[in-house]
Amino acid sequence: MRLSTATVNVYIVIDMKASAPTPVRKIGRPLSFDRDAALAQAMLLFWKHGYEATSLSDLTSAMGVNAPSIYAAFGDKKRLFLEAVRLYISGPVNADTIIDDAPTAQQAAAGLLDASVAGFTGRDTPKGCLLASSAISCSAAAADVQAELGSIRRKIEARLKDKILRDIKIGAMASDANAGALAGHVMAVIQGMSTLARDGASREKLRQIAATAMLAWAR
Repeated sequence: MRLSTATVNVYIVIDMKASAPTPVRKIGRPLSFDRDAALAQAMLLFWKHGYEATSLSDLTSAMGVNAPSIYAAFGDKKRLFLEAVRLYISGPVNADTIIDDAPTAQQAAAGLLDASVAGFTGRDTPKGCLLASSAISCSAAAADVQAELGSIRRKIEARLKDKILRDIKIGAMASDANAGALAGHVMAVIQGMSTLARDGASREKLRQIAATAMLAWAR
């Protein structure tokens, strides 16, 4: 959330070669298509159009399979989407590894912003963030999907907040630093950059926005 240099969608970073775990299927006729390749195509389609705007006919065309095969391999559209989301946020470099591997919370925040800039402006992938665009387009009928996407974002924010609190505790950040506000600010900027990227903002413009956001840490 995949993600070109280190690519995050908040949230994230997509490794197009990574694949989500394949659920155990009942014994029967083997799949007649490449499941991982089909899932990657579904991910790109959801990324481009959002959850509700992507129809089953769109998916069958992009994935190169018929509807019964999609149901047999993935279940319904919702489960296919959630598996595509897991693919989107998976990979050797992702939001969790960026935060955990950074020496400081400030470097973790910068890493998330930089990865988002790269991921939202890739040459071979849709603009913006799959998580952000899909959540915005969800109606009340898909409230559970929207809730799942919100949960993913909140977990990333909480992880960054914990990193900030650790730095405050060890004296690496000012004792009066607002961990919640700083973590929330990073997430808000990332979501905003996703919208700007979908509107056509350049990578350089997003880099300048990310650099400006980091000024909040300069104290």
